[in-house]
Amino acid sequence: MNKPVVGEQYHHFKGNIITIIEIAKHTETLEEMVVYDHDGEVWVRPMSMFLEKVNKEKYPNVTQVYRFEKIKK
Repeated sequence: MNKPVVGEQYHHFKGNIITIIEIAKHTETLEEMVVYDHDGEVWVRPMSMFLEKVNKEKYPNVTQVYRFEKIKK
């Protein structure tokens, strides 16, 4: 899976649509963070978590492979 780009939209495996606002870095660890908008609220998540696959043991009925999947235009 490719890294997200500002302006792209993604579908969260639980059904939400989000828009990438920015790619940032954590001030202490320099870990890349994804900043995104969901229904007018700003959220941040580590890049590694944003790009991970859905935990099929925890969510066995989910058909989406990745936590977030890019919406094709």
